[in-house]
Amino acid sequence: MDQTAYLSNRGEYTTFSVGDRTITFLTSKNLEKYIEVVEWDQGYLVVISKNKGKEQEEDYIDLVPILENLLIDPVSFLDPIKEVKIRYA
Repeated sequence: MDQTAYLSNRGEYTTFSVGDRTITFLTSKNLEKYIEVVEWDQGYLVVISKNKGKEQEEDYIDLVPILENLLIDPVSFLDPIKEVKIRYA
């Protein structure tokens, strides 16, 4: 499995992709884009994001409860990931 995952958004939906697997989840309606991944810690992300009408700010994403809600085992999904990058098509 790939060791790099990719984070992006389209409108209020965020996508997190690794290999041939992609999860999509609802985020803020004000989110314009992700700028940078500051920290990756086995499902917990610290990112810099840009929201409408605001300066860039630090934001947090916890993927574990999202994966659990999707009935995906967080350990097997997240364990191979060593880094996360921002990628927009």
